[in-house]
Amino acid sequence: MTAIRSIVHPTDFSDLSAAAFAHALRIALAGRSKLHLLHVSQYDAAEALAFPHARDLLVQWGLSAVDDPPWVVAGKLGIEVDNIRLKLQEPTRAIVDFLSEDGSELVVIATHGRDGVSHWLQGSVAEAVFRRSAIPTLFIAPGARGFVDQVSGDVKLRRALVPVDFSPPADRTVDIIQRFGQLLTGAHIAVDLLHVGEAPPPVHPVSSNAPALPPVILRSGHVVQSIVDAAIEFDADVIAMPTAGHHGVLDALRGSTTERVIRHAPCPVLALPAAFRRSRA
Repeated sequence: MTAIRSIVHPTDFSDLSAAAFAHALRIALAGRSKLHLLHVSQYDAAEALAFPHARDLLVQWGLSAVDDPPWVVAGKLGIEVDNIRLKLQEPTRAIVDFLSEDGSELVVIATHGRDGVSHWLQGSVAEAVFRRSAIPTLFIAPGARGFVDQVSGDVKLRRALVPVDFSPPADRTVDIIQRFGQLLTGAHIAVDLLHVGEAPPPVHPVSSNAPALPPVILRSGHVVQSIVDAAIEFDADVIAMPTAGHHGVLDALRGSTTERVIRHAPCPVLALPAAFRRSRA
């Protein structure tokens, strides 16, 4: 994930989406990416004004002047931001089709209670994106400590927690999250590998010239709670979660269990589908 050409941020215009928008915009700045803001509803003229305004946040972060026109911002910062409204009738199909045609490489989404997590994860947009489009998805729950400061735009991404199992292997996920951290901060980020079980799975560097991976930390008990507790203990700035479809113990991190991980995680959760990791091999 050294280059992210296109990012999608589905928004419902709620206050809880503000943190996710700040993360999406900051990542777009780091990658000099296109940022698509998607809203699914019946059209209302007032909705055009409700889309989050990138210019306001860029001015607040000291990256743009109030009177800078869009083309000046694009030329100076290398980003493009557009607002896209999708019809309410078929939001899943519309967004999946959009992602397929656009070639977006990251989805950044807020989750917020029954109308947030459940809507996005149970048979709706994020599930379709995550399971069918093989696109990494960054979930940000209310109360989670994000790695982007909404007020200043500063990034604090120093440590990642990667839950590992015998399948899928952890090497590609570690490589991706370290590259992601390098993109955002220009520095190496530490990685903690966690396995919930009796014996650690084998882990290997992504290539022969890659740095050795840290030893796997073992925990016992409930998978979800163990991950959440470890993220708190290690002061993780992000949880990078490898997934393998319907195989492996980490399947426990999908569906309703995923909702609990996201809701209780002290930091954002980056879910990395197996198909995406293979495409970056």
